[in-house]
Amino acid sequence: MSFGHNENLSGVQLKKLREDVKDSKPVMLVFALALTLLFMAGELSVAILASSVALMADTGHMLIDASGLALAVWVAQISKKEPTGNWTYGFYRAEIVSAAINGIALLVISALIAYESISRLLHPIHVKPLPVLIVALVGIAFNSLTTFIVSKADRSNMNVEGAFLHFLTDLFGFIGTALAALIILWTKFNRADSIASLLVVLIMLFAAFRLLKDSGRILFEAAPTSVDIAEIKNHLLDLESVQDVHDLHFWNVTPALPAISAHIVVTPDCLENGSIGHVLDQLQNCLIGHFDVEHSTFQLEPPEHAGHEPTMHG
Repeated sequence: MSFGHNENLSGVQLKKLREDVKDSKPVMLVFALALTLLFMAGELSVAILASSVALMADTGHMLIDASGLALAVWVAQISKKEPTGNWTYGFYRAEIVSAAINGIALLVISALIAYESISRLLHPIHVKPLPVLIVALVGIAFNSLTTFIVSKADRSNMNVEGAFLHFLTDLFGFIGTALAALIILWTKFNRADSIASLLVVLIMLFAAFRLLKDSGRILFEAAPTSVDIAEIKNHLLDLESVQDVHDLHFWNVTPALPAISAHIVVTPDCLENGSIGHVLDQLQNCLIGHFDVEHSTFQLEPPEHAGHEPTMHG
């Protein structure tokens, strides 16, 4: 005989999640998107006229920025939908998928830019440094502004964090492009443009790795790196009436929604005297107090129930 408890997402935590999504300030993302599209059009024109692969690299990165922001705005809207039918978690994980798409997009554009940069590094062409420098300086100012704007949105949302990383890497990219333009202006060393674009690629790869690592851990339901599973198990074992803990799973539905499930072996007298509710309260209070986890699902069972679980994970 086994007993279980499931604190549904329709409760207090789901309400809090909906409030967090509404407070994520998507209007900031819309404003940043409009500015990005406007600047990208101007930068592409100058990149073509100046024959600058560094500016083209920045333009390609900004295209990904614009796509990522458009996706972020869309995700911010669909994340507000209430859980319904088979979609018991609603669409909160849309932010995780968006972050993963942003990471993959960064990898693709990095590969294209790296190919063109290496080609021009081996076979340099004349670069007009003055227009490149002007655009780069404007780009530094622009990306400083957009990075600030997006930073005011809810960066605990992985979708927004992905957009923020895009603009931050763009900012560093424009700084590198400005330095390359100055080098070409002073020394006529045209390869500096290609070298700057390769530095942009490295920054993009770092951002892509971070997005894919963080989103991948959630999509594959790995335990958060900030917690120790053994420590959680030991805390639960310290509780009165708890004899053993197995099939303990800890994962994030979203960064703001950690969840735990476990089989809890309790003493026979606990089942006989009707103190199940008290044990559940202890388990939940332990998780909330020590690990800030509100969403939990427990199966309470007597010691002899182990014989009916041949596939226990330990």
